[in-house]
Amino acid sequence: MALTARAVVAAKDPGRYPDSDGLVLEVSKSGGKSWALRFMLRGKARQMGLGAYPLVSLAEAREKAAEARKLLKQGIDPIDARKAESAQCAATGTTFRDVAEALIDSHEAGWRDKKSAGQWRSSLAAYVYPRLGAMPVADVATQQVLACLEPIWRAKPETASRVRGRIEAVLSAAKVRGLRSGDNPAQWRGHLALGLPTKTKVRRIKHHAALPYVELPTFMAALRLQPGFAARALEFAILTGARTNEALGATWSQLDLVAGTWVIPPERMKAHREHRVPLSDAAVELLAGLLREGIISSPARRQDSRCPTWRC
Repeated sequence: MALTARAVVAAKDPGRYPDSDGLVLEVSKSGGKSWALRFMLRGKARQMGLGAYPLVSLAEAREKAAEARKLLKQGIDPIDARKAESAQCAATGTTFRDVAEALIDSHEAGWRDKKSAGQWRSSLAAYVYPRLGAMPVADVATQQVLACLEPIWRAKPETASRVRGRIEAVLSAAKVRGLRSGDNPAQWRGHLALGLPTKTKVRRIKHHAALPYVELPTFMAALRLQPGFAARALEFAILTGARTNEALGATWSQLDLVAGTWVIPPERMKAHREHRVPLSDAAVELLAGLLREGIISSPARRQDSRCPTWRC
């Protein structure tokens, strides 16, 4: 009888538990579980490891076994094929670091935040390259990924989560280039999620305190009594519901006090689409008041109306 997910969990005694078509679950004396495919090829018995449980689920083990059987039907030993793939990758000198650096270089120009490339390189250099950098990218398996993540998973959960995502992206890029095959060993859902605790279980996320909305009228009245551009910029952000960086970067060329609109260009938006913000009467009065009081000069008299509203 084929195994079920419940039967795999319940398997405790050392030994082999057959599934179907040569796929077996092996339970060691220490209680560790792993998958293997047993097959005959040219009169010889062979066994191919398919990964450890629970990092490789029953469904994933069946998929891996099916891929191996396709090769067997063609007379190809799947074990030799896997070794050849690794050897080819090593022969070409394509290491994990080679693929990672190529991936960063290809995406760097398209990243909005210019710091992203530096963050990728520094995190990989600190936590991944010492273990995986010189390894042929085809040889990277779950065990090597865990070796990078486990030392920092509890101490630095946010950093570890980002590192995992970057490893996954590099290995996916390698597969696209034909340097790898099979499942991604850094995949979270249905894979590493079964062997590592979630970030929220490791360390509870503590958000910044928010102002109760019933206190907002009192806060706004107090804010209007505060002098300076910082207070006016905060007031403008609240009245428009804009992100802080959007409000701080607002320019006169984007504002139309007559029509009561603020047009934020695509390059300043997270979604890369133009965003039109209707200005309330209070927001228009805020800007008009600054003009009347001479705190800021009229955009018509500026040499450059693209100057940020709060800095000129």
